[in-house]
Amino acid sequence: MNIIETEIPDVKIIEIDFYPDERGYFCESYQERRYHSNGISAKFVQDNQSFSIKNVIRGLHFQQRHPQGKLISVVVGEIFDVAVDIRKKSPTYGKWVGVTLSDQNHRQLLVPEGFAHGFCVMSNYAIAQYKCTDFFDPEDNGGIIWNDPDIGIDWPIKSPIVSPRDKQLATFKKT
Repeated sequence: MNIIETEIPDVKIIEIDFYPDERGYFCESYQERRYHSNGISAKFVQDNQSFSIKNVIRGLHFQQRHPQGKLISVVVGEIFDVAVDIRKKSPTYGKWVGVTLSDQNHRQLLVPEGFAHGFCVMSNYAIAQYKCTDFFDPEDNGGIIWNDPDIGIDWPIKSPIVSPRDKQLATFKKT
């Protein structure tokens, strides 16, 4: 297991141990003791999985009163995964980190509580899987419009497919 620091110190790229052979591969996608010994002590309470087609953008989502930390990985395909710091007292407030996660690089992205999260699909389709540190609460759901000019995410797709709900999300300044 290898931990890679990003421009935002609390957001981490994790390279898991991966064992391929002629039959396929084996990996431990999460093992609490190993993560804790590497300084990642988040307690995960919910696992989510999404299937999306090419050019879909999901996000940028967060929960307001019950923030969710997330550990994101990709089972099939490739995504560009984004974390935006929305912690008002943080020195990196309003900054973002983007990382390619795929079934080929077997990387994970640790997004701590206090971040908006989203991703776009770069392959024909992708299955993303993520662990969460708190339960989803539909009454606590918040978001930032995916193309907010004040954040300036450089999405690597040209023709995004965005849900009607996500098209109506607020700008960063209004969250």
